[in-house]
Amino acid sequence: MTIFVLMCFDKKNALAERMAVREAHLAYIGEHLERVKLAGPLLDEAGEMAGSLILYEAETLAEVQAFSAADPYKSAGVFERVEISAMKITRGALA
Repeated sequence: MTIFVLMCFDKKNALAERMAVREAHLAYIGEHLERVKLAGPLLDEAGEMAGSLILYEAETLAEVQAFSAADPYKSAGVFERVEISAMKITRGALA
């Protein structure tokens, strides 16, 4: 299994849209806790939610892409872009 980092960046002025689907997003993350190793919002300069960071454990990039595509934030159009990268953890609780 590989850890993948999802850096999800909201489109401009998406906070209201984000908040409208937040409960659905949190429920979706909750359904995948066996694979989601860490998740939380990215904050802008004002301390407002402006994106998401997710560490997701998977066998393949395609699995991660499918997970990302089904995220309620993604399907609601909150995210402007999502960057996915494999990573190797060398320090921390997951190492």
